[in-house]
Amino acid sequence: MIIVHGLIPIRPDCREQVLQMARRMTEATQAEQGCVSYDFYLGLSDPNTLMLFQEWESMEALMGHFQTPHMEEFLRELPHVVSGEITTRRYAVQSVDDDSEDPAEPAPVIH
Repeated sequence: MIIVHGLIPIRPDCREQVLQMARRMTEATQAEQGCVSYDFYLGLSDPNTLMLFQEWESMEALMGHFQTPHMEEFLRELPHVVSGEITTRRYAVQSVDDDSEDPAEPAPVIH
């Protein structure tokens, strides 16, 4: 699984426009094959920071997302509403198979 986390500083005067963009992007992306979850959130400490959290079944699914018309439209509109540097992080996550571990044994601790 691939997880993507992003922080997008938005212009306060464009907040409603950004929320509309985020709603359109979320709806279209959640319908994509390989999308596990995709949503935007507003920061509690800074309501002018839009946070993005995505989960994808594979890197191929994520790369396909970058080729969609709705992604192209979002990226075209985004420079007009941001107020700073956008940061994103991508993580490859491997889930643990529940059948492979004895539930009576504690999980190893990593220091």
